[in-house]
Amino acid sequence: MSVDPRSFRKALGCFATGVTVVTTVHPDTQTPAGVTVSAFSSLSLDPPLVLFCLGSKTSSLEAFKTFGHFGINVLSETQRDLSIRFANRSEDKWSGVKWEKGASGVPLLGGCIATLECKLVNTIEGGDHLIFVGQVERLTHQEGGSPLIYFRGAYLDYGPPAPVAGA
Repeated sequence: MSVDPRSFRKALGCFATGVTVVTTVHPDTQTPAGVTVSAFSSLSLDPPLVLFCLGSKTSSLEAFKTFGHFGINVLSETQRDLSIRFANRSEDKWSGVKWEKGASGVPLLGGCIATLECKLVNTIEGGDHLIFVGQVERLTHQEGGSPLIYFRGAYLDYGPPAPVAGA
């Protein structure tokens, strides 16, 4: 039995994911690079490792492969506009975006519910994608806030979290 790409994509869309913007620097121009990514996961607690996947035709792929560091910016539910902006191929993604340079030089976006600054430790080919593995060197996170969630090809709108029983 073969799996057709459209059905495969629809089935995978049934898995709700958080939304991140992964950032790095173009080594040749020292300009920021960033792309919206939902294919992100923790990998190991000791050492602290994460991974994300980029399509092999992503315009900033070489920057992610060569700079040596990357940032994971976990978007809040109020940052849908950043997700859309960094999902586009526009050359003007960074215009008007609030960010600061992390210790490794990677851009870290303002207002995220978490940011991770990572050292690239491995890349692995995976079909039409490249898997990037990074060791987390620095991180920040907010105690409150809700994540931006993507489900079945759309952003999920939900109310505030319900209180936990017994808390």
